[in-house]
Amino acid sequence: MTDRGRAGAPVLLQVDSSADRRAGSVTRELGAAYARGWLARHPDGVRRYRDLAAAPVPPLGQGYVSLGTRVERHGVVPPEKVAALAEGADEEREWAVSLPLITEVREATTLLVGAPMYNFSVPAALKAWIDRITFPGAYVDPDGGGSLLAGVRVVVVAACGGGYGAGAPRAGWDFQVPYLRAYFVNLGVAEGEVRVVRAEFTRAGDVAGLGRFREAAVRGLARARGEVAALAAEG
Repeated sequence: MTDRGRAGAPVLLQVDSSADRRAGSVTRELGAAYARGWLARHPDGVRRYRDLAAAPVPPLGQGYVSLGTRVERHGVVPPEKVAALAEGADEEREWAVSLPLITEVREATTLLVGAPMYNFSVPAALKAWIDRITFPGAYVDPDGGGSLLAGVRVVVVAACGGGYGAGAPRAGWDFQVPYLRAYFVNLGVAEGEVRVVRAEFTRAGDVAGLGRFREAAVRGLARARGEVAALAAEG
């Protein structure tokens, strides 16, 4: 992976999106475990953290749309040159919010995303962040045209209250993991570098209709913890 941190140090950008900020959040637990393992593997590494529930990213406004459209008409424009194309206070405000988020992603060597399933998809807080960082040309090499994220690893720690694995009655209702895989690959991350760990039946302990899946939930969480530890050890 390409080193982009201070003095060549690897950078972990950790993003949490669960609205449940208590100790019981599975995605927050798994994400924290991965971060600890990653830091142990990279004692010189830089960890950056963003909690989208505690500090929500604002949804896109008209200024983002108009600025993005203008930038697209100019071809690939590096982020440091976008401000010169902004017209008016609205576009300037939208870019001022977007640029720090985009910069964090561009500087990361590993991107860790905590993503619970909300209503078969991802939380609105995560979607707002995704929309905001997906600015035209932000991850394209202006010289060669290749992806600046080709060497980045994305680790998604996901959780869902029920079961959506292959063969499950609601397998076709899963718009969480397939969406995130497609999104990051489309953004320029190599398909093999998008790694997903998901714990299922996380609501089996408090939803009566899922009570029969409690043992499966315990086994699944144990497996997810093991997968997270193994991924962190890989670097």
